[in-house]
Amino acid sequence: MGNFSAIDISASGLIAQRTRLDAIANNIANANTTRTEAGGPYRRQQVVFRVHREEDAPLSRGVEVESVVESDEAPKIVYDPSHPDAGPDGRVALPNVNIVEEMTDMISATRAYEANVTAVSAARSMASKALEIGRG
Repeated sequence: MGNFSAIDISASGLIAQRTRLDAIANNIANANTTRTEAGGPYRRQQVVFRVHREEDAPLSRGVEVESVVESDEAPKIVYDPSHPDAGPDGRVALPNVNIVEEMTDMISATRAYEANVTAVSAARSMASKALEIGRG
């Protein structure tokens, strides 16, 4: 596996974590959305990753986003008869988004993104040093 393969693998991680961060940002932005086009409250989005392999290669070629799915967790029900989306019993279905969990996931995704940036930088540095050695 050469340096360019290492860069490709890290680049796939960068793309995957960017998608994860986009989903987290969307969850935070919609944490209070009680009415969507599909009806009902917003449902938390989760990114599903899978290992990217080529058929003829035994080793992983990185990670890729398999899908972005809606959580099947039930919405939070609160009593707020003054809310415009309250039912006749005064209850409102709120999104199943937990801000603390989203912030924790954001930190994790940011750290993974930073690790991939570091790996790309190291591979780039090694390739640069190899070219210097070849010239001298």
